[in-house]
Amino acid sequence: MTVDVVVPAVGESIREGVLVAWKAAEGELVARDQPLFELETDKITMQIDSPAAGCLGIRTAAGAQVRVGEVVGVIDEAQQAAAPSPATQPDASPVESAPAEAPAPLPSPAATVLPPSLRRLARAHGLDRARLGQVAAEGRDARAEASRLITEATVGSQPACAPPAARETRRTLSSLRRRVAERLVQAQQQAAILTTFNEVDMSAVLALRARHQEDFVRRHGIKLGLMSFFVKAVVEALRRVPAFNARLDGDELVEQHYYDLGVAVGSERGLVVPVLRDVDRLGLAAIEGGIAALAERAATGRLELSELQGGCFTLSNGGVYGSLLSTPILNPPQCGILGMHTIKRRPVVVDQHDRIEARPMMYLALSYDHRIVDGREAVSFLRHVVDAVAAPERLLLEL
Repeated sequence: MTVDVVVPAVGESIREGVLVAWKAAEGELVARDQPLFELETDKITMQIDSPAAGCLGIRTAAGAQVRVGEVVGVIDEAQQAAAPSPATQPDASPVESAPAEAPAPLPSPAATVLPPSLRRLARAHGLDRARLGQVAAEGRDARAEASRLITEATVGSQPACAPPAARETRRTLSSLRRRVAERLVQAQQQAAILTTFNEVDMSAVLALRARHQEDFVRRHGIKLGLMSFFVKAVVEALRRVPAFNARLDGDELVEQHYYDLGVAVGSERGLVVPVLRDVDRLGLAAIEGGIAALAERAATGRLELSELQGGCFTLSNGGVYGSLLSTPILNPPQCGILGMHTIKRRPVVVDQHDRIEARPMMYLALSYDHRIVDGREAVSFLRHVVDAVAAPERLLLEL
């Protein structure tokens, strides 16, 4: 019996996408719920799992445009790896009368299991996994063959005196990248975006983390990062300056009385902003765990469309990439986004006696929609964030 591999419905407004890559080769044995192919739409990139166990037959090549409901492959459930039945085992007989044993047949390429490192290498360079499986089945070095194929693809068979490679290449933007570009341009054209800046002394937060990190990990099973403090600080600032917890819908101003925060995370396909729900009800450990889970789902292409919708405000930490200062762009229809940056030790005045010390400082950038938020409210909002992070005990005491 064969089972169709179809492009699933991933959202009401999504009708088509691009089959970016197959995670298994033609003729390979796959397990039910094993990652099968990667689907990219104009809103999300996700990993589609196998609907059944069996032998994969590919009907649509990687890179093709596909529609929801389209059959892109089949799974032959009749072909599955199985141990030989005892009934088929040869009867025992005296050694002197036993015929010469035939050489054991080589395993089929589909049944040859490549090690994870070699599978990752094949995916990264677009190598034919069935071919590598054939090499392994023949008892040869599949890793050496992979290296040869990579070198061949990179260098080619040109002679040493061949002319230089082309100075530029062209490729079509992915559906997701086109959509991101459209939204960024739309945000700049439709919103009156301004950015205000401030800096925060991270000494207290860093000292608190160092003091309690070991106990925190032992109790909660996850490290205490910086994002949870900023999430808590933003929630408190949204409560104090509710103008930021609003959006425009046509000629109406929609005021939101919940706290769903978008957290920008990087993935192989670009930046995505999954949403952490009801963060005002979460403790630091739950916030750290929630962000880690969303980042892992983004990295493995398992985010669902619903996880990218409905945020009230966004946090973007460019500091993890070394950014010292930037002006973040709004994530429509939200009216605010906080940009965090790398921590640098800088000389600062620390008391009324003009005493100067080197402190770990971070620049913060708050971009906002001036149609909804006034400058006074924006400066006040950012000041609340700075005060809460600089003195994290204020969050616990609700000051």
